[in-house]
Amino acid sequence: MPKAQTRTLLREGDGGIVRRTTLPGGLRVITEHVPGVRSAAFGIWVNVGSRDETPAQMGSAHYLEHLLFKGTSARSAMEISSSIEAVGGDLNAFTTKEYTCYYARVLDEDLPLAIDVVCDVVTDALIRSDDVEAERGVILEEIAMHEDDPSDVVHDVFAEAMFGDTPLGRPILGTVDTISDLSRRSIHGFYRRRYRPESMVVAVAGNVDHDQVVRRVRRAFAPVLDPGTDVAQPRGVQRIRRSEPGAKVAQRTTEQAHLVLGVPGIMRSDPRRYALSVLSTALGGGMSSRLFQEVREKRGLAYSVYAYAQGFSDGGIFGIYAGCLPAKVDTVLDICLSEMEQVASHGLTDDEIRRGKGQVRGATVLGQEDTGARMSRIAKSELHQDSLLPMDEVLARVDDVTADDVRSVARELLASPTTLAVIGPFDETTTFAPVG
Repeated sequence: MPKAQTRTLLREGDGGIVRRTTLPGGLRVITEHVPGVRSAAFGIWVNVGSRDETPAQMGSAHYLEHLLFKGTSARSAMEISSSIEAVGGDLNAFTTKEYTCYYARVLDEDLPLAIDVVCDVVTDALIRSDDVEAERGVILEEIAMHEDDPSDVVHDVFAEAMFGDTPLGRPILGTVDTISDLSRRSIHGFYRRRYRPESMVVAVAGNVDHDQVVRRVRRAFAPVLDPGTDVAQPRGVQRIRRSEPGAKVAQRTTEQAHLVLGVPGIMRSDPRRYALSVLSTALGGGMSSRLFQEVREKRGLAYSVYAYAQGFSDGGIFGIYAGCLPAKVDTVLDICLSEMEQVASHGLTDDEIRRGKGQVRGATVLGQEDTGARMSRIAKSELHQDSLLPMDEVLARVDDVTADDVRSVARELLASPTTLAVIGPFDETTTFAPVG
């Protein structure tokens, strides 16, 4: 049997060690030993998401996430869930535009069980016709639930306005029509083509022993470690296509209007991401941010207003969200556009940069205080082929952000033509404050 290749990727100052082993077939197993904890988080990350679907496959990645828990050759759906819950663990999954994750969090002594169950779910799902039909109704209910929350839907409307009829512009859940039309054959084919060892990362964090994890994962994946004739289709290099800047209005009978105003952002691996984090935080990341102060504290125009940045493998978005009374949308938009223009032209003050850095540093460290977050960090680093930096190095890069760094990224992004999405009791031809 071919030998596995193991490397030590990182030694943290607190004693944590991150190691990676690449098994035959390309499966990567990465672990972080976290001293002083009694838990373990185990996850299988698959490098496939909604942006890897054709229009006819829309919703397939998320549909699969549901179906993999419906049963394997060794376990029924009830046995899958009850085995983890019986030891007080948590078993779940989620789908994004670029990857899908299946995970369990358990006591360290129950890690062998978590490995066995999650690997079984991912590698040996039966995807029976009856399960496809039963879960179709569940997903249609999920879509209906999502549609009832306009603060969520507005982000889908924004993605469509920003990216148009492209994979990044389509909803992760799919639509009622696409979910209704998906067949068992189509979904199973998507599973066989995409869920290959070379497209997966197994990540574990907590009170774990790397060599023991590798042995158990290798045993659990043994039937599929030889790629055979089914080779995963790599995403490859894609170029994000953006629609023409402008506004998209979705009519809803709501008491509150929801809006997202945004511009193209940067890739998640872009070194300017630290400056962008400081910018986003200072502009709309907390109660002391410009937008919160101007929109809520001084004028009482909205309950919720914030800025955010989202990076993809080949681009990103920078957006501002606000929820307000329909009659106040133009005023809120005027303020958001004015603040974007001010920051693009003049940057942030020294005090804003200081507070922004402090918030980013705190969120970075506090966000890594549990094994699930640490598992997610090392998995994303491996999945996206980014360098895994020690936490001290991450904090140092935040500290090194200068006013010029922030001004440069603000000038490039915030001065771009804007895209607007609005949900509320408006006619779809309604116009708002100048955008574009």
